[in-house]
Amino acid sequence: TAQCPKIAIICGSGLGDLADMLEHKTVFPYEDIPHFPRSTVSGHVGRLVFGELSGRPCVCMQGRFHFYEGYSISTVTFPIRVFFLLGVEILIVTNAAGGLNPHFQVGDIMLIRDHISMFGMGGQNPLRGPNDERFGVRFPCMSDAYDQDLLSLAMESAQELGFLGFTRDGVYCMMGGPCYETIAECRLLQALGADAVGMSTVPEVIVARHCGLCVLGLSLITNTAVMSYGSQEKASHEDVLRVSACQAKALQKLVVHLIGKLGPNSP
Repeated sequence: TAQCPKIAIICGSGLGDLADMLEHKTVFPYEDIPHFPRSTVSGHVGRLVFGELSGRPCVCMQGRFHFYEGYSISTVTFPIRVFFLLGVEILIVTNAAGGLNPHFQVGDIMLIRDHISMFGMGGQNPLRGPNDERFGVRFPCMSDAYDQDLLSLAMESAQELGFLGFTRDGVYCMMGGPCYETIAECRLLQALGADAVGMSTVPEVIVARHCGLCVLGLSLITNTAVMSYGSQEKASHEDVLRVSACQAKALQKLVVHLIGKLGPNSP
């Protein structure tokens, strides 16, 4: 594109249609980009798409990378530093997640207020190793990981679109995957204060904040966590993709509306 993007969007499982909404698109398959890994998961196409949303230059990752695919955590987060070097200032990250909060329903959109990383607490932090001062400080703050102004704009957008009935906010918890959580793990995470659980997002957010990017996170609740041993429910990726297909349009509208509210000098 003629303009460098200020906004980057990472599309989660089944949410890649967001990239197709860009106008004046330029598309790069991941395999054509030096040092980019390839996405191997169903629901993740594997393309970098440049274009415009609501008149603002954006770049979309149509498919992300996961630690459980066998990539190192530094490889998973490599695109974030590419975005930073391109001049990106805002990262919008989306994912499909399991609902832990008993008040959440399948199809809800959760604005991520904060995160818990069981994965990171176990030592898998993307900033582990020598610090590269070109990107950020050795000990970055994470108490402001999710930008309050972007959260407010997202909630305003939900209200203006009539989406408040299925828009929530809460704490996202990352597990390493690829297996879904046990009942005991779900109960533990709920007791710790997590509202939704997934297998992505947190590493990208940490690296984005290290680089000084403003971050907005959105989770589409595609299944509810199994909390009872008497339940016959089972989590499956097929169900995740099915719900994503049904509710992704609402999430796309929310993102497009939000970007339209960002002034020319944002953030």
